[in-house]
Amino acid sequence: MSVWSFDYRPHRRFVSPAEAKPQIWRLCFGLVLGAGLFLVLSQLIFGSLFRVMTPATVEAILADGQTGQTTAGMLIVLLQLGLLTVSAGLVAFMVHKRSPITLIGDLTQARRQFVVVTLAMVLLTAVLWILPPWDFGDPIQRNMATGRWLLLLPVALIAVLIQTSAEEVLFRGYIQQQLAAKFKSPLIWMVLPAVLFGLGHYMPSSAGSNAWTIALWATVFGVLMADLTARSGTLGPAMAVHFVNNVSALVLVSVPDEMSGLALFVLPFGLGDEAQMAAWLPVDFVMILVSWLVARLAIRA
Repeated sequence: MSVWSFDYRPHRRFVSPAEAKPQIWRLCFGLVLGAGLFLVLSQLIFGSLFRVMTPATVEAILADGQTGQTTAGMLIVLLQLGLLTVSAGLVAFMVHKRSPITLIGDLTQARRQFVVVTLAMVLLTAVLWILPPWDFGDPIQRNMATGRWLLLLPVALIAVLIQTSAEEVLFRGYIQQQLAAKFKSPLIWMVLPAVLFGLGHYMPSSAGSNAWTIALWATVFGVLMADLTARSGTLGPAMAVHFVNNVSALVLVSVPDEMSGLALFVLPFGLGDEAQMAAWLPVDFVMILVSWLVARLAIRA
């Protein structure tokens, strides 16, 4: 099978559990219910967590808001997003009468594909780190002492895995499956979830005029992950690419003004630096396209 082919036969198997209850009203109701469940679970879990924390810690986390500039704040943001998995699983069970596991696909195959693609992505990331110096203008800046970063690294990797897996379960699992069960055209089941994913990354207050470009980047990323899912028949490859991408962007080198609480280094410019971000985003587009092609090669065997 060529890396350039669009053989989506495995996608039929991936979508088949959704075909018993494919009604659009169920999908719409499921999204509303899922949002409600997400908010309720967030309040219950993190409200209880805050009650056992010291007032100073709670105050620091609340001051951090959703920016993730502190370690505790960043972990809260990532783990809260992980509740999307629970919400989507409950919706699949309650609204569509199917097992939450079907949102991922065949677990044995998904695990194998996740491992293979993760190894390929780690190798690609290592090659990209060898290729620099990248021209960021000023040198990248250390954000955290190496010893502290290494101590936090296992927790950071688990938190990022939880967050990225949750987003894949919602967008490429639940939404893509339900749309594909009703509509045959990839323009619907591939593009619509990607657009929703992109809108979730629209941050005008932080990114200024680059907000739509970042949202477009996320939309393209969503389309490429939908392609990997359709080609492989599981969420394994998309989870792997998303995981390694976010580890690079959140744990290795982040932007200083958003989601930097777990990063070893930060870039010399933030999301609000419109000129620098505008120059860097095309490079990031190319990187994600290369990641997609490497992932396709990895699952071809």
